[in-house]
Amino acid sequence: MTQELPSSGPGSWAGGGQFERDLELTDADFTRIRQLIYQRAGIVLAEHKREMVYSRLAKRLRHHGLTRFADYLARLERQPDAREWEAFTNALTTNLTAFFREAHHFPLLASHVRERREPVRVWSAAASTGEEPYSIAMTLAEALGSRAGSAEVVATDIDTEALEKARAGVYALEQIHKLDEARIKRFFQRGRGAHEGLARVRQELKDMVDYQSLNLLAPSWSIQGPFDAIFCRNVMIYFDKPTQARILERFAPLLKPDGLLFAGHSENFSYTTEAFRLRGQTVYVRKAR
Repeated sequence: MTQELPSSGPGSWAGGGQFERDLELTDADFTRIRQLIYQRAGIVLAEHKREMVYSRLAKRLRHHGLTRFADYLARLERQPDAREWEAFTNALTTNLTAFFREAHHFPLLASHVRERREPVRVWSAAASTGEEPYSIAMTLAEALGSRAGSAEVVATDIDTEALEKARAGVYALEQIHKLDEARIKRFFQRGRGAHEGLARVRQELKDMVDYQSLNLLAPSWSIQGPFDAIFCRNVMIYFDKPTQARILERFAPLLKPDGLLFAGHSENFSYTTEAFRLRGQTVYVRKAR
């Protein structure tokens, strides 16, 4: 996404083309931010993410009328249960998603559940703004036909703002333009008048998805298995190997004996855990216990 740089406002361009900051972010502040987001969400922030951290958290400082990151962090640490922790985590969470992203996964899911007689359940563990869980729900609706009413997609994310957008189920038309027309007609309502240029997920599809806030690092999870499949794609890349291994070990007992785990295109769990074996391109199956 391209962001237009401001020509005026709190910051300005200094000589030599370097942006002059109005807020103070020291090396110690950045180190502490990296520690706090790791402790809270397991996210490993690389050194080169400093500019991203500044731009995203600067909004929170200005919201509170602060000029130093040290003061903002001190306020957070004095109030471990404050709602600001949610805003802090939301600001540092990346939500890059699309409908039917990594498209090869969805025919595999359809094939896996098509002949199931018991209710089908799928967990989207990084639901973001809803494109993935709604893609899963569309796949189940098409694969299960009249039995789709008993299917459930549990969709979780740590980012509460993203979940609000997901629950609303309203997207710009350009976000759905790659879907075939039959899917658009079946699963979306085009906006008119004040809603021109928007599309809303139809209620029958929304009803298949249960959105919940969940931190994968929490000592206990509010959701329960068993699931036919778990989608945890493009989120493990933000965790270190020990954290990945712990999460994968917790996934395994929540899956049915032949349950599938879908990973992101740049993720490889083959050497991270003994709980799963590779079945296909970024698709794993739970090993028999």
